[in-house]
Amino acid sequence: MSVPPEIPITPAGRQALEDELQELTAVRRPEVVARIAHTREQGDLRENAGYHQAREDQSRIEGRIAEIEETLRRAVIIEVPSDADVVELGCTVTVSDEFGESTLQLVGPTETDAGAGRISAGSPVGRALLGHRAGDRVRIATPGGVREMEILTVSGRA
Repeated sequence: MSVPPEIPITPAGRQALEDELQELTAVRRPEVVARIAHTREQGDLRENAGYHQAREDQSRIEGRIAEIEETLRRAVIIEVPSDADVVELGCTVTVSDEFGESTLQLVGPTETDAGAGRISAGSPVGRALLGHRAGDRVRIATPGGVREMEILTVSGRA
């Protein structure tokens, strides 16, 4: 039997998952159990839309709890020195390209949120930036063609 791979995660990402797990187990799970009990009391379950919706909600919550617990079991905290000068997992990088300047943090796959500037180190942009320094220019193959970025700054932990 093979061992599942480790999942790199920042300390903030781990804390966010632990907070979400706490919310799901202490608040959301008991709420949905109470809704199921309440709708069950209303009679015929075959035609009880509230009951079926509550059961679907319960299934989603239990699935998310299992997913978070598995991620936390496999999580390995990314330790980035505060004085990092080479782009590595966990670093924050300011880049410039044809669209202007952007600040990106390279994170593990479970923390990716492009809208918040957190990109996976395994993404095309993340892979291209890894190992480079401020002042370097990198070329990135994207579905829309090759893009070029200049790394303006690299920083580690805040």
